[in-house]
Amino acid sequence: MLMISADGVDRALSFAGLVEALRVMFREGAIQPVRHHHTIERPDGAASTLLLMPAWGDFGAAGTSAGGHVGVKIVTVSPDNNTVGKSAVMGVYLLLDGKTGEPQALIDGQRLTLWRTACASALAATYLAREDASRLLVVGAGALCPFLVKAHSSVRPIKQIRIWNRTPANGEKAAEALRRDGFEASTVTDLDDALGWADIVSCATISSEPLVKGARLKAGTHVDLVGGFTPQMREADDEAIRRARVFVDTRAGAGKEAGDIVQPLASGVLAADRVLADLFELTRGDKTGRASAEEITLFKSVGAALEDLAAGIAVYTASRT
Repeated sequence: MLMISADGVDRALSFAGLVEALRVMFREGAIQPVRHHHTIERPDGAASTLLLMPAWGDFGAAGTSAGGHVGVKIVTVSPDNNTVGKSAVMGVYLLLDGKTGEPQALIDGQRLTLWRTACASALAATYLAREDASRLLVVGAGALCPFLVKAHSSVRPIKQIRIWNRTPANGEKAAEALRRDGFEASTVTDLDDALGWADIVSCATISSEPLVKGARLKAGTHVDLVGGFTPQMREADDEAIRRARVFVDTRAGAGKEAGDIVQPLASGVLAADRVLADLFELTRGDKTGRASAEEITLFKSVGAALEDLAAGIAVYTASRT
């Protein structure tokens, strides 16, 4: 069994390559039960979340078993970790031979999640963002920020990046790192103004109060919501939902777990038939994405186990060569 570190994941993957691997995986499909959520209470009153995300399918890749693969990601989310200088999200990914069940690789789950989350957003953008989209606003300067920038830049001609963060100093650190990588990146303190500037708004926070105000969005904007993963979390307000054509990564996941979808459905702001397509339907050509240059599109992602499976197979295959 291979043990693949975060650096190993980085060496194995490219953003454009993983976007295409995800496109194929959604088009072909895999079995993926809705992920398990378990709340872990602690004596101090705080709580962590344990997530279990299995998926499997009878498909192979070059150099791998013709019997396919089984994979499961084990993730914990501990919001208080920042007080001890650790990431809120921890995890590992176990890839198994689909026929024998033999463990094939244990992969750094945090890095794998960053890659697949950002590339799923970029995959959605290939259908939903304007082809000439060049201005990217990232809301939230956490670990996902540089991955979202690089993934979106692999599918759209991004020329300018602006970052907004609740703690401006952390936003500046993220912008500085991106500048070292050759991007034209800067920070902003006026989020409302930046929303009106952007062609793509990519929001990666765990906010329970909406940050993306629909009234501030200009015509033609694509909104990418990736942070919230519970019904209580919300990154975009009702006006954003009203103005946008709405898409999701998976109907089952978003309809159960995403506050940006669950709350508007419950209040009547969003009718069920206004969730126009998921990534299965977009990649298979069953539904269309952006229909005009002027419309606002909104994509809500909560993550799907088949995304981890596609990324895990790609990492394993590259690491064996």
